[in-house]
Amino acid sequence: MAERTTGTESLERDQAAARLEEIAESLRSDDFTIRVDNKDIKLRPTDTVDFQIDVIEKQAMFRGDRETVEIELDWRPK
Repeated sequence: MAERTTGTESLERDQAAARLEEIAESLRSDDFTIRVDNKDIKLRPTDTVDFQIDVIEKQAMFRGDRETVEIELDWRPK
């Protein structure tokens, strides 16, 4: 059974960078905990993780251009 927790927020660019830095720092530690909305989720990453990055550039005549970066980390817990 899969459990998904999703959170969305609008941040200033510096705030988004700080959030990514917090996640990276937590990933480096022995206690990888990530906050999603008001929920703290403790994860157990292995020493090697699969890393995927996707960049999507959309050009729309009426709705305007849109750029998206998706980062995915994947592993089998210890």
